[in-house]
Amino acid sequence: MTVLPTSPSYLLPLLQLSDSALPTGAFSHSFGMEAYLADGTIHDEATFAAWLRAYIGRQLTYTDGIAIRRVYDALHVGDLDAVWHLDRLLAALTLPAQMRGATATIGRRTAEVGVLVTPESFLGDYLSELDAGRCHGHPAIAFALMAHAVDAPVPAAIEAHLFAAAASLTQNAVRAIPIGQTAGQRVQRAMHDVVGDAVAEALTLLDDDLGAVSPGLEIAQMRHQRQRARMFMS
Repeated sequence: MTVLPTSPSYLLPLLQLSDSALPTGAFSHSFGMEAYLADGTIHDEATFAAWLRAYIGRQLTYTDGIAIRRVYDALHVGDLDAVWHLDRLLAALTLPAQMRGATATIGRRTAEVGVLVTPESFLGDYLSELDAGRCHGHPAIAFALMAHAVDAPVPAAIEAHLFAAAASLTQNAVRAIPIGQTAGQRVQRAMHDVVGDAVAEALTLLDDDLGAVSPGLEIAQMRHQRQRARMFMS
């Protein structure tokens, strides 16, 4: 009888929590994409792909990517206080008000869903910190706590988290621009190398690089708050 190789034990939990259909409310947010839609900068598959490449390669790499790695570093030495400090630091570095609200809401919801998937994780402690007002909530923190609990390697955790964001935003673009589902799949395929490069870069960045986001992305996220008509919350 042929014995088939088994997948890593962390694979299914990562797949479950990186599913674009995960009920975190991410589908309600464009993270600044809608501001570019309003001024015509994003209007088709190519322009959306260019924005998504920048969003992943700059904003997510320099916030979420670094954050996931630093959560692992803190958990390796059993320093939960460092994790809670990182949560507060991420909130302070997120200048657009809508983005702070979005990350807090999605972060809490990710933690709530994550407890169901990994009850052995520190997500329960994170929720207690959120309830006590000592933390703000961030999806990268919640995802890292879950991924660490299932022994996912750091690169795999960052890769899954970044590609989940790419998939979610692509589905939003399919509806909002709109582009077709096939075009959306082409964009997601194009993001494979982008995510791979982002993971490699996030593993080399220093603490001082945290929050070094392209100003144009942040300005678009700020402009969204005052848009006359909106489909998304951010």
